[in-house]
Amino acid sequence: MKVTVVGAGNVGATCAQIVAEKNIVQEVVLLDIKEGVSEGKSLDLWQTAPVNYYDTRLVGSTNDYSKTADSEVVVITSGVPRKPGMSRDDLISINAGIVKSVTENVVKYSPKAKIIIVSNPLDVMTYAAFATAKKPKNEVMGMAGILDTARYRAFLAEALDVSPRDIQALLMGGHGDTMVPLPRYTTVSGIPVTELIDKEKLDAIVERTKKGGGELVNLMGTSAWYAPGSAAAQMVEAIVMDQKRIFPCCVKLDGEYGLNDMFVGSPVKLGKNGVEEILEVALNEEEKEMLHSSAKAVKGVMDVLDGMNIL
Repeated sequence: MKVTVVGAGNVGATCAQIVAEKNIVQEVVLLDIKEGVSEGKSLDLWQTAPVNYYDTRLVGSTNDYSKTADSEVVVITSGVPRKPGMSRDDLISINAGIVKSVTENVVKYSPKAKIIIVSNPLDVMTYAAFATAKKPKNEVMGMAGILDTARYRAFLAEALDVSPRDIQALLMGGHGDTMVPLPRYTTVSGIPVTELIDKEKLDAIVERTKKGGGELVNLMGTSAWYAPGSAAAQMVEAIVMDQKRIFPCCVKLDGEYGLNDMFVGSPVKLGKNGVEEILEVALNEEEKEMLHSSAKAVKGVMDVLDGMNIL
């Protein structure tokens, strides 16, 4: 079984490393447009196999998609970060063009692949990939909710001084400031988190989670990669191992939660067929309002992309 990661930057290389170390596939292909980068990183990673005890072969490719043929899962991390002086529309235009081109090549060589989008702006790039791929909606999804809930759970674990492994949480909506954390569905070994932390502290953690990506950019001068790469690798594992894991992922909603033709985060069941089920949890009026407000923000960016006539 083969998995491909397109984009050999920090996020892509981290994802490739973690998938390889899990020892769940025979081959991981790392592809990039920069000459020699993917080959070099793949070789470096392969040389860790004797140290970290895994057998997964790593292959690097400079824009040769034939090496990705018959991949079970393809993770797309390609795109440029927003730079000083670059408008949101500029970022959308550039990255949508990249995601479109990559998706066309992915589908050409791996028509049955499940596609995971990590490129930003996440929700709209998932839409761009879906529109380009012309595949069933269960086979194209975006990685955002796992990363956002990981940050949320990490902050809670720190505040409560407990193991992050005991915290379960759910976030929905768009990736970024409009995400919708759901404290009612947050538990610590089954105990509602609201019984363990006061509202003021919980609200502060929710706000920190919403700005989690920006906090890291301010600290490092660049976006995160360990947590995003790990989150994407967890999705890969759930699919190739048919684990039926319940994760929040960016998916196309067609009527769920009262939203139509919309790409936002929702809890789903991930297995060998990709998104095997979109789960509808009960939301109160305040949560519904936040979700619809988040979806409206995403729809605005989708409309901007539609107006560019790129897809």
